[in-house]
Amino acid sequence: MKQQTFSDVEYANRRKKTKRDEFLEIMEEIIPWDEWVSYVEPYYPEGKRGRPPMGIEKMLRMYLLQIWFNLSDEGVEDAIYDSYAMRKFMGINFMNEQVPDATTLLNFRHLIEESGLGKAYFAAINRCLEECGHMMKGGTVVDATIINAPSSTKNASKSRDPEMCQTKKGNQWYFGMKCHIGVDAGTGYIHSIEATAANIHDIAEAANLIRPDDEVVYGDAGYLGIEKRPEIVEDKHKSQIDYRINQRPGKVNGFEEGPGRDWLCYMEHQKSSVRAKVEHPFHIIKNTFGFSKVCYRGIAKNLNRLYLLAASANLLMCARSGGWRKQLA
Repeated sequence: MKQQTFSDVEYANRRKKTKRDEFLEIMEEIIPWDEWVSYVEPYYPEGKRGRPPMGIEKMLRMYLLQIWFNLSDEGVEDAIYDSYAMRKFMGINFMNEQVPDATTLLNFRHLIEESGLGKAYFAAINRCLEECGHMMKGGTVVDATIINAPSSTKNASKSRDPEMCQTKKGNQWYFGMKCHIGVDAGTGYIHSIEATAANIHDIAEAANLIRPDDEVVYGDAGYLGIEKRPEIVEDKHKSQIDYRINQRPGKVNGFEEGPGRDWLCYMEHQKSSVRAKVEHPFHIIKNTFGFSKVCYRGIAKNLNRLYLLAASANLLMCARSGGWRKQLA
């Protein structure tokens, strides 16, 4: 047990915990820190020459704070100095040490991105959820959302990000990238994630979001005709899946009043009730974690961040579902 400081004693007597406190306490308990640190060790400097490197776990915690609260390198450094909850999560005692500076975090973030560790963390969390029985099998819900990127050319290169593209949704144009996810139809946990330019149609990435053991796939009207796609027809397993795709509203409205229309409306409602589970992970990623706009140039860096956000979203949904402490211990 760590020795308490005067600040710890003072804050322990407060009447109410903030939402930030509660969130960080959940993540502190549910993340397998030893396993996550072991993934970084093969790529981390040993410190045989020059200044000794910061501890891996401390840097990992700082990096996670950055992506959870959507902060810049300098912003998260300042926030840790300002916030007791963040300082406590980092385990920093200002009597003995200081917060790692923004440049140190920048180098650590580049190490995570170049090593592809975001995908490894996402796979590790999903494997843990499957072993504990939290993630079911047999059904997937697919969907995609647009992540906006700066469209201005007022920058050093006088140009937009070449990997981002524009697309039209409804009557509005968007510029950026698209996040495609596949979630478990039973529990709503994210099991697959892909990133493309915004002008890539949702249906083009659907085959990459289907698991080998899926028997049914749900999707909105943007996925109509998915069973006719070459990557689906030519695959022995995917061609036999039951694709339950919502019809466009115009087709339902075109039916005359009567039992036929009532049955069609009922079936569309049943499909929508399952498909709606994909919207909650998007809400967590874009609203709770603030990733409604890209943070970096290029799709690869943003995809690495999406992997970590998806893993964190799964952990958060698992924590909120209850009964997770004894199963993930």
